[in-house]
Amino acid sequence: MKIDQIKKLHQKKYRQELGHCLVEGEHLVLELENAAKHNSKLQAAKLYVTADYADWSTAFEKIEVSNKQMAGMSDTKSPQGILAVVPMEAIAPVNNDQLTGIYLHEIQDPGNLGTILRTLAWFGGFRLLLSPGSVDPFNPKVIRSSMGALFHVPMELDVDITSLPERFQAIGCLDMQGAPLSVPEFKQCDCYIFGNEARGVPREQLDRLNANAFTIPGVGLIESLNLATAVNLSVYERQR
Repeated sequence: MKIDQIKKLHQKKYRQELGHCLVEGEHLVLELENAAKHNSKLQAAKLYVTADYADWSTAFEKIEVSNKQMAGMSDTKSPQGILAVVPMEAIAPVNNDQLTGIYLHEIQDPGNLGTILRTLAWFGGFRLLLSPGSVDPFNPKVIRSSMGALFHVPMELDVDITSLPERFQAIGCLDMQGAPLSVPEFKQCDCYIFGNEARGVPREQLDRLNANAFTIPGVGLIESLNLATAVNLSVYERQR
């Protein structure tokens, strides 16, 4: 891929058009290389480095570029000097219907999605389903905040919420009036729905899904929990 094309990968429309995204920085490249040992499709990634990383040992094709070229390709103000161009279709592991579903409805914050991916990768046993209109998981901010977890969590994009009853037997959601997470029924769900940071999930949608409502008990001094925190606590309780 030409350097001028790589620069365009900062934008979603060009990532979709070119089918690639950027993975930048030493830590993320190491995570990518580790993931490629178990996912052969990731081996098609190409590594771009400045002279500082010219001796970097890698199984990827490695291309040395100038500091100026790296600055143009990078999404950060102070590039480390190492980044990979990765085919997006290779990133998410193959989906597994036996894994518990975590469905995110129109989530918008890249940091929230990255944090949720880290949680799912840490506990294992989950797959991520993103609704249409959600933040792009290949957004550089999501990739950075996921700290490489994106390479390890099975993921589906543009999943319509109306398709969930056909795929899952018991669907759970969070609601202030729901039963506490500690009840046995919470662990019996095979998919959990979490809504947009500001709007949640439309009530009429939840009613159509016949979702089971649960709540995270608290003292109620604030209106709600951060989305990523709510997912993290739910996943921990599900696996506990």
